[in-house]
Amino acid sequence: KGRLSIQTNPMYYRNCEAIVAQARHFNTLAPNMQVKMPVTQAGVQAIEESTYHGVNVNATVSFTVPQAVAVAEAVERGLNRRAAEGKDVSNMRPVCTIMIGRTDDWVKVAVAKQGIDINPDYLNWAGIAVFKNAYRIWQERGYRVRLLAAAYRHLGHWSELIGGDVVLTIPYEWQLKVNGSDIPVVERMQNPVDAQIVDEMYAKIPDFRRAYDPDGMAVAEFDSYGATVRTLRTFIAAVHDLNGVIRDFMLPNPDVK
Repeated sequence: KGRLSIQTNPMYYRNCEAIVAQARHFNTLAPNMQVKMPVTQAGVQAIEESTYHGVNVNATVSFTVPQAVAVAEAVERGLNRRAAEGKDVSNMRPVCTIMIGRTDDWVKVAVAKQGIDINPDYLNWAGIAVFKNAYRIWQERGYRVRLLAAAYRHLGHWSELIGGDVVLTIPYEWQLKVNGSDIPVVERMQNPVDAQIVDEMYAKIPDFRRAYDPDGMAVAEFDSYGATVRTLRTFIAAVHDLNGVIRDFMLPNPDVK
């Protein structure tokens, strides 16, 4: 049986207690729940606490190596606390998402805003470079949370990760593109991104450095990272839109036939 992901209210991104309470409730809905919560400062705390309480987390609103490492360390703390108390961890399958397409999106916005002169084709490798650097760290440190790639923008976001012990959530439209492509299905996860591409982005784009280096940001900086702000704004707007739809059912417009 696969996992069913369900998202905590993105409006709680600064409230650890509210995230944990909702996550624990969602975890009671079925035996195969995977609860999504944002990798903000409060979210990192919530990930540890939720893991401790037996919730399989899916860390989301995550775009960078420092966010992924913070998630992995939080999950390890939560799992170790459970194990120390004799609680079962055998069914724990936590994942940490890196929204690689949104990493690309933000790097492109940052380049445009700051007037940085760089080959625009390089920017399509930003998320892949971040993900592969995180994966290298995972192999070195043996974290128990699995990396997950999401937010596809081009087929390289699939093909460059083939062969890795990772999760790919591929939407239907992208499944069609993958199946219709002539890209050979061969192992590429261990192939590093061209050093010239990584080095030039690292030298010229501060927000790529922040995303690529495991120490590129402190946890307190996660909430203000551009990709985080952009994504939270989108997710919170969607909550308001959904509330509006529900409100129209509860209070139909009396002026309309």
